[in-house]
Amino acid sequence: MIGYVLGFGQIDKSSLPLVGGKGANLGEMTRAGFPVPSGFCVTTAAYRAFIEQSSEMPGFFGQLANVKANRLDEIAELGSSIRGHLLTMPIPAPVRSAIVDSWRRSGADKAYAVRSSATAEDLPTASFAGQQDTYLNVRGEEQLLQAIRKCWASLFTDRAISYRAKNNFDHRAVLLSVVVQQMVFPEVSGIMFTADPVSGRRGTVSIDASFGLGEALVSGLVSADLYQVRAGAITGKKVARKKIAIFALPEGGTETQSLPPDMQERQALDDGQIVRLAALGAAIENHYGAEQDIEWCYADGRFFVVQSRPITSLYPLPHVPAEPGEYPHLLLSFGHQQMMTDAMKPMALSVWRTMFPFGKPSLRAESKLAYAAGGRMYVDITKLFSLKPARKLFPKALGIIDERMSSGVAEFVARDSFLRNLPAAPGLRKGIVQFLAPIAARLVRRLLFTRTERMAGEMGAKIEAWTKSCEMKLSGVSGPERIVRVQEQAGALLRFFFRQLLPYPLPGLIASRLVHALANKWLGDPDSLHVLNKSLPGNVTSEMGLMIGDLADTARRYPQVAELIRSGDPARFRERLQQVEGGDAFGREWDRFMRLYGMRCPGEIDITRPRWREDASALLPSIDSHMRTMRPGEHREKFAQGAQEAEAAARGLVARLRAQRFGLIKAKLMFRLLHVFRNAMALREHPKYAMMQQFALIREALLAEASKLTGDGVLKREDDVFYLTLDELLALAEGKLTADLETLLDRRKRDYERFCTLKPPRLMTSEGEIVTGRREQHDAPEGALLGTPVSAGIVEGPARVVLRPEDAKLNKGEILIAPFTDPGWTPLFHSAVGLVMEVGGLMTHGAVVAREYGIPAVVGIDGATGKIKDGDYIRLDGTRGYVLILKPSQPGGN
Repeated sequence: MIGYVLGFGQIDKSSLPLVGGKGANLGEMTRAGFPVPSGFCVTTAAYRAFIEQSSEMPGFFGQLANVKANRLDEIAELGSSIRGHLLTMPIPAPVRSAIVDSWRRSGADKAYAVRSSATAEDLPTASFAGQQDTYLNVRGEEQLLQAIRKCWASLFTDRAISYRAKNNFDHRAVLLSVVVQQMVFPEVSGIMFTADPVSGRRGTVSIDASFGLGEALVSGLVSADLYQVRAGAITGKKVARKKIAIFALPEGGTETQSLPPDMQERQALDDGQIVRLAALGAAIENHYGAEQDIEWCYADGRFFVVQSRPITSLYPLPHVPAEPGEYPHLLLSFGHQQMMTDAMKPMALSVWRTMFPFGKPSLRAESKLAYAAGGRMYVDITKLFSLKPARKLFPKALGIIDERMSSGVAEFVARDSFLRNLPAAPGLRKGIVQFLAPIAARLVRRLLFTRTERMAGEMGAKIEAWTKSCEMKLSGVSGPERIVRVQEQAGALLRFFFRQLLPYPLPGLIASRLVHALANKWLGDPDSLHVLNKSLPGNVTSEMGLMIGDLADTARRYPQVAELIRSGDPARFRERLQQVEGGDAFGREWDRFMRLYGMRCPGEIDITRPRWREDASALLPSIDSHMRTMRPGEHREKFAQGAQEAEAAARGLVARLRAQRFGLIKAKLMFRLLHVFRNAMALREHPKYAMMQQFALIREALLAEASKLTGDGVLKREDDVFYLTLDELLALAEGKLTADLETLLDRRKRDYERFCTLKPPRLMTSEGEIVTGRREQHDAPEGALLGTPVSAGIVEGPARVVLRPEDAKLNKGEILIAPFTDPGWTPLFHSAVGLVMEVGGLMTHGAVVAREYGIPAVVGIDGATGKIKDGDYIRLDGTRGYVLILKPSQPGGN
């Protein structure tokens, strides 16, 4: 039988179900020999015995199961009723006897701290810290028993109920233990993080310290000294003015006292004590194998640890191999560059790491410069900066992708500490020249001489030939041979992308910069490019959007088809079309669309995501939005109008130059640049389109192999294949996978669920430091949300926050607020009058399409989907780069 009380010496980390996270940690540290004040835990068995004597709790639990995290009034009323009920209940006699016996053995004359310890608290992946109550300087039997009863009741505080509801914890399953620990009456106390909680940098111990009990610091009543220690040396020190402190009273309880003036600005710990405390923290971290959040105190010349829990807010570190010199590596988020910051499953990351063409020992191998961290891919760009020109040019190049990323790289590479330790990279310059030279040669030729109207046909022919070749390689094989060919195909993909496809759209990008610069220099007109961007001819993504408009127009003619689309049920959609009037006509257009674009989807760089041809759930709401927000043919009319405006602007630009001195030369150069810009920039989306055709073939091969393995009983579900890497899948197909497959898959699935909740940094170091960069100041109203202007114009209207396209229900006149967009989001652009994104830059997908559609856009507003609410009436200024909330939405409004 499980006892009602366990001493710290009887507890370790495996005791969590009995004593909760806090109790298990205290027992673990006690047994490991760390200086923990002695005590005992009232176990979860005692809590069960207490709860089970109530005939009302089953009804309360039923109500808790249905409560929503945002229904605060309902939570407050229910929580108050439960706490009131529990505080009137007696503690069962056997439980009371066990508690009193342990208290007497520990010392009936001593003072105690009584703290709750929930079974879902202080876990490696979630922290319930502060959800329940703490009672200090508890003296005497009755005070102790009442404090324990209050701790049990505190499992049902408003914040605890709301937290569990929000994070989908079963209220019945979360049990409570109570920690009873001898009080230490400290001269100084505080909190210590064994990694910098602000920057995320590992190895930097951050210490907050103040006089008296730590509760004043934890509750925010006082400012604390801040000390930082790295490698045994103090690297930072900020001494705060500490006006008050909390001290224990002789009769029990605590009081807040004002500190005398001579103590208020005194350093709470001297330098020697700071270094000793940091060493203690490092030892505790080493014991647990993870960064720790530690509560400590100092009394009678000794440090004591009163709690240690994992730091759950840190973004996971990539596993970068240590190198001589141990310099920090700078890692760039691939997801921010690709406008898809969601977590990806291991197979998606493995495919991309195999595709990445640099740092590879062989074609089939994963790149040694690409790392997985928190379900995202990070690229090591460190050694690039051993070349001086790269320190200026690379941040500038990043500026068109993401302003904050650009400024972050520029700031980091300028640090003396980085440059001082950066090793040479022999052969790097030669390798870069060999890689870029053929691309540059093609770029110059196409910029100056090639008939650009032919480029789309040339590029299309290359894409078609490459796709057919890949399709042939992956057909007619299975087992290990199929996986090997997938690896070869993935390994060759980006090489083809860079060498064969990129030289086509690059002249358009260069021409756009030159047109902007020359129009500003010669005519003082830097804004002409905004009009010239409209309705580029032959942009494959724009054509996809227009075809979706055509689908909407066709559906309008057949009410039953429109109703089928509005039902939002993608299951058997194509099959169900055959059962409604007009289904055949719409179906023919649907099939044509799927032949051209069915391999696309939102978040398409994640190869594990179903494509539109497999799951149309993200496509049907877009067609519905188009039907509701636009009249028949309007999308084609707007596109044609945009093309006319762009052509007129181009003619006007050339005519104005022709009237100037040396006008013929200027006009001829501008005419050439405009011609290149309009034709080549339209090809910007073609390489991604080609890549998605490859992804469709690779995905099909992976699923075929998964089907075979499932049929053989090796895998339980076909989509389990996405939780493996390519190398692991090959080993599995060969019967050589040594890991326990079921255990591996379960762990990967739990990790993926956790990674989905994380917000990835744009830039981080191999030590975990998050490099944020700075945004340039904008001419914006007070209170505005600042971002990067990417498509000119000003628009006002209601905000529509869309986290996933399949949930989108845009109405006429609404401004789309999204975390990011990629080509799979394009169907929504026709319905929106403006665009706001959390990530992106001047040349990322959403910005380019917004300019083509002529809608204002601002990108790079961190947290936009949280700061802006559905229905907020906002002003979006795509010229100056800000969003201003003019009128917040009303509670319960749309």
